[in-house]
Parts: sequence; structure tokens; C-alpha cells
Amino acid sequence: MQELRFAFGPFVLDPGAGTLRRDDTPVAVGYRGLKLLAALTGRAGEILGKAELMDAAWPGTAVEEGNLTVQIALLRKLLGPAADGGEWIATVPRVGYRFTGAVERLGSATREPLPLPARPSIAVLPFVSLGNDPEHDSFADGLTEDLITDLARIPGLFVIARNSTFAYKGMAFDVRAIGRDLGVRYVLEGSARRAPGRVRINAQLVDAASGDHLWAERFDRNLEDIFAVQDEVTAKIVEALLGRLRALPQRNRPRNLEAYDLCVQARKLMDDSPQTAREAQLMLTRAVSLDPQYAEPYRWLAMNRWMGWVHSGGPTEDDRGAALALARKAVALDPTDAGCRWVLAYLLAYDRSFAEADAEFARATELDPNEADAWAARSDIAVLAGQVEEGIEHIRRAFRLNPFPASWYYLALGQAQYAAGDYEAAVGTLRRDETYRTSSRRFLAASLAQLGRLEEARSEVELFLVGNPHFTIRHWAATEPFRDGATLEHFIEGYRKAGLPE
Repeated sequence: MQELRFAFGPFVLDPGAGTLRRDDTPVAVGYRGLKLLAALTGRAGEILGKAELMDAAWPGTAVEEGNLTVQIALLRKLLGPAADGGEWIATVPRVGYRFTGAVERLGSATREPLPLPARPSIAVLPFVSLGNDPEHDSFADGLTEDLITDLARIPGLFVIARNSTFAYKGMAFDVRAIGRDLGVRYVLEGSARRAPGRVRINAQLVDAASGDHLWAERFDRNLEDIFAVQDEVTAKIVEALLGRLRALPQRNRPRNLEAYDLCVQARKLMDDSPQTAREAQLMLTRAVSLDPQYAEPYRWLAMNRWMGWVHSGGPTEDDRGAALALARKAVALDPTDAGCRWVLAYLLAYDRSFAEADAEFARATELDPNEADAWAARSDIAVLAGQVEEGIEHIRRAFRLNPFPASWYYLALGQAQYAAGDYEAAVGTLRRDETYRTSSRRFLAASLAQLGRLEEARSEVELFLVGNPHFTIRHWAATEPFRDGATLEHFIEGYRKAGLPE
């Protein structure tokens, strides 16, 4: 899952790690510069148009062409002259730019293999949809997600999170390589075909160390039996891995398949961006109307409302109150679902109901110790409570369960590293391509400022304020769920050094 690296002159660019090195010494280059350099070196010798480059560095964002000119000028200054005295990046008037140097593709950097857990470990790969209808694709994705959730709730299993296994969707893969990437012994793969009133599922369990098939079966059932089929597949896997069948924990299953499909589609939209999350809001609201006793849509509606993704102006007090009520409703409908529990715990912490939040986090990780998002969210709240070492332990555990996680994991890790005073590590984390940049720049700026790299810190502050023009330290300190005064002052100190507005 690592990207290619590009070597030119004394430099090595690693887009996956978000680093540029000159003679093996790190070079301080900004996020946009890295993205532009990756685009240019990846197609060295070709002319890349301005629009294409702007899309590479500012995806999905409308920016002035002058921003590109500034970034190219900064890159030229940073790289210096090429061996022949010319420039690495040539301007093609009225068209774009071209990388002129010779580039060697080094292949991916070696990824250190993850150690196998002591207990049986498994990754469920995205089931292949055998139909051409996009709804069939959503159905296969939903089946995969539910199998991951079901297996994760089984005591004695180590289960990789959805975000990491879906990184392989649509790819030709070798299960042995996946086993090494994710640090698991077993891989489940399969396919699903949905026809009017029927569903056909093929599933096979593979030993990732040897490539041998341990178990395979076909299920051909009425569509109404889909959740019974999921339970049966899960039980078969548990039998194969643990040597015996176990009674599966009860889940709050949907009673309406359209509501189920809407939830699957909405979850994908929420993964994409806050803008598409507004589309998800309509789907989730429809799902609730179709199946008011189904817990899942309430959970995601709660997150949508809390994050302010429903309105372009951000969350209101009414949104926050409604979100908490929706999260409580989800837990009431499915008290054994760890996902519903950690969402409620997170919102309770921001509501400053700390004792209740701590109890809900503990219950979530007790119900499902494989729920990576719960550990990541718990890390965020623990750090703000002054429990920094505990917070770092939580986020490390989340990364092990979810080696290719959502971008907010990196934000949580960078925040924890800053709180621990490990500013160099925080800078490395927060400059990774995978990090959600809109929010994390404030932590990056504070880390750079604490290291005395004030010019870089100011640059990050400027970029942060473009996306957060109303940010003030005072308002941020009043709204974040801090429980430890010393930790709060540590963050404020870094913010002030970086130049964030009071």
C-alpha cells in the first residue's frame, strides 16, 4: 500500500510518507509543495497544465492561479539549481510546468511488517459485487462491513477495521501480501450477487501465511434472509478459527432492506467530505422514517449534526442538543453496539458530562475491543484530560487495528505527540498526506513554533485561517473538553508562539 519514491539529483521524494530528503537529510517542504513535486516527478518530462497541478495540490478547492505560482517559486528556491545549472522545474508559457530532471523510480519504501497478535487475527476484504447496478455494489459493501462488525464482537478474535480493508477495494491482490501489510494470519474474501428476491454469497477463508484455503461455502437464499446468512458466515469463520461454534451476540438488525441500503450509501458519503455528508443526512433521515427501530442511522445522524455538516455555517447549539439526543436514541435501540456507545461517549465529553462519557467509552471498548474508532476517539478525550500516556496508548492501539485509517487518526496522534512534548514526531505525523489538514494545521503550527521554526509555523497559521477564518484561541479553549489546566496551557502556549489569533 506504499507509493513509489522518486530520486532525482541528491533528492529522494517519498509521497506516501510525505517526506523529501537531500543526501538523506530531511528537507522542510510544505504540504502543497510536496503534492506538486509528486505530480511533477511522477510524470517527469511531460507538460502538466496549471489546472491539473492545482487539482493535485488543492483537490476540490477553488484557488487563485497565483497560489500555484507562489508554490512553484518556493519549490525552485528549495531545490536550488540542477547539476547543469538550470532549473528542475521549467515554465511552459500560458500552459503549465514541466519537471526537467532525470527521475529514477525506486519503488516503495520497505514497510516494517506488523507482528501477529497473540490471538487469531483476520481481515475481511471487500466482497466483490457480481452485479452491474451501483446498488448491488453498496449491498456488497454493506455485507462486508457487517461481517467485520459481527466478527469484531467475538471474544478471542483480532479483527482489522473497515477503513484498512477497504483500501484494497477494486485491486488485484495477493492475500499473503495483505496478511503482511495488515499483520493478520487469516483473510476472508468473497463475492455477492443480488437478484430480485434472492441473494447469492460465496465466501472463503484463507490462511495468509501459506495461501491455503481453510473453508469455503456458497449461500443461496431469499433476500429477506440476508442477516441470517451473515450470522451463519460469521459462525462458520469462528468455528474455523477458534475450533467451535459460538452463540453470536445479538445485534439490532434492520427490518427494512431499503433503510439498510440507505445507511450503507450514507456511510460512504460521510467518508468523502462534509459536503457529501449533507447528502447523507437526507438518506439517513429517510432510513429512520422507513425503520424507526434501526439504531445505525441515528448514530450517523448524531455525528452529522454534531460536526455541523448539515449546515454550511457549522454546528449550532440546537445541532449539538439534537446530536446528543440522537446518540442516546441509538444506544437505547442497540445497547450492545460499540459504535453507538463511543459516539455517545464522544459527544458527552464535549458536553462536559465527563463521568458518563468515561463510562460509555469503557463500555464501548469492553463490548468490542476491536472497535478502532472507539480507541482513537478515546485517545482524543484522554489527552485533553491530561492523561497523555494513556491517550498515546489508545491511539497506537487504534492504528494497529486500523493500519490504513481515516485522516482524523493522524490528527489525534499528532495532538497526543504535541501534548507529550514530542514536537518532531508531531510535525512528522501532521505533515503526512493522510492527515486531515483543515483542522490539524493548528497543531502543526504549534509544534513548529515550539521547535523555534517560526517562519514555517506562521505559514501554517495563514493556511489554517483560510479554512477557519473565525478561529480564536479563547473560543477554542472554551469549547474543547479540557479537564487538565496544565495541558490546556501547553496548547495555548504553542498557539500563541505560532501567531494564532487570541
